[in-house]
Amino acid sequence: MPILLEDSTKCARAIMQTGKEYICLMRLHGEVSDEKLLDAIKLFTGQIYQIPPVRSSVARKPRIRTIYSAEIIERSGRDVLLRIACSGGTYIRKYCYDVGLYLGCGAHMQELRRTRAGPYDEGRSVTLLDVYEAVKLYKENGEERTLRGVVQPVETAVKFLPKVYVLDSAVDAICHGADLAVAGISKLDEGIKRGDEIAIMTLKGELVALGRAQMSTEEILDSTKGIAVDTDRVIMNRGTYPSVWKKGSKKFNDSI
Repeated sequence: MPILLEDSTKCARAIMQTGKEYICLMRLHGEVSDEKLLDAIKLFTGQIYQIPPVRSSVARKPRIRTIYSAEIIERSGRDVLLRIACSGGTYIRKYCYDVGLYLGCGAHMQELRRTRAGPYDEGRSVTLLDVYEAVKLYKENGEERTLRGVVQPVETAVKFLPKVYVLDSAVDAICHGADLAVAGISKLDEGIKRGDEIAIMTLKGELVALGRAQMSTEEILDSTKGIAVDTDRVIMNRGTYPSVWKKGSKKFNDSI
């Protein structure tokens, strides 16, 4: 489970949107052939409808969720070990229940382990004891190396988001909440569509802000003016980059 600190909490939505992966033990309530089970797993891959279970934190209304992949790792009788990659907000216990309902025998989720949340997988996870020891070393000896291995840069949270890289002269204006104009862009990723959530980055690869694309990649490349990204959540502190603009001035309006 990723734990976000200070202003990095503004990236929570970006992490949730990039999906999760689970290892799940599903227990069937009756005998089912391997062939029929595989057919059910294939059927419940892609976009599916889910009604959240009775014990849940959201309204019990039908919702569309995506199962990116579902793989049977191992099977022993009625116990089926699955690896499931899905969109955020998917209830795996409801997935197991619905598969069992389709099979006609019933099923439930016996055990569950989350192995990935957004760009973070369990191979890079740390324990609370690791955190305690890293903080202790830093406070007592000023040793940062261990702490840097535990607390990762905020840029890792937007690993899977499309990115727009801005000129140094535009950074501080964005930190003050200005939207990003085409003139302030140095380079950008391919495949950006209108409405996509975008990470606004410096040329050094530092995260400045999150925003919503107002133009596609092609439109940005073909334009000389206009707002390319509507700034939504500012991450970088004001004054990190020198201010080269004045609010309300023509230079401010034309250069960012």
